[in-house]
Amino acid sequence: MQDGADVMLTLKTRRRLSLLLLCVGLPVYIGVTVTIVSSLQRPHIVIEFAIYAAAGILWAVPFKKLFRGIGAADPTRKEKG
Repeated sequence: MQDGADVMLTLKTRRRLSLLLLCVGLPVYIGVTVTIVSSLQRPHIVIEFAIYAAAGILWAVPFKKLFRGIGAADPTRKEKG
């Protein structure tokens, strides 16, 4: 069985997954985070800000490899001209 870290995705697939993650996954993550924080007693504004700032950074950590290089030109695509 292959380890998930060893799977190589094409640039096109990584771009599509990144778009899906940003358009669907991120709003769901934001909704879950807001729901969890609002279900707690309202913390001090500085603590609440720290929670949201940490959540805003931590969501991208598992997807670091997916986002790396998606803005670059596709090396397998031939130049026109």
